[in-house]
Amino acid sequence: MRAARSGHDPPPVRHHSPVKTVAVAVLGGLLTLAGIALIVLPGPGFVLIAAGLAVLATQFDWAKKPLDYAKGKAEDGVQEVGRSWWRAALAVLCALALAAVGVLVLAGVDLPFTNAFTAVVLVLSGLFLLGTVVYARRREAKGEPVGSD
Repeated sequence: MRAARSGHDPPPVRHHSPVKTVAVAVLGGLLTLAGIALIVLPGPGFVLIAAGLAVLATQFDWAKKPLDYAKGKAEDGVQEVGRSWWRAALAVLCALALAAVGVLVLAGVDLPFTNAFTAVVLVLSGLFLLGTVVYARRREAKGEPVGSD
């Protein structure tokens, strides 16, 4: 029979399989690298960087600090869009432009450096940005700070 744990005992040590660690490292690394590439190419670069860091943080403590930094910067940006109507308007214009370029490519317009995949990513990026603006403006209208959920 095991003794009950007192509130002062250290938490049990979790052992991760080497296969899981490698899989997380590869997936997180690829997402992060793709995100870095998409900063200069059309697509949601910062979203993929954050996703890659989130995956890496499940296995590696060092990834938690840049992930927290990225979350903080994202929340700051969303708050700025929520507080400023002109930033929100500019973000909506950018969202519509992203989606429009993606739709044009999907409709058959030949644009440089694009294909069906980048077109879908552009449309999704535009929708994601539009959703973020709506979220930020609603939170601001209710007087609720971003990140208070």
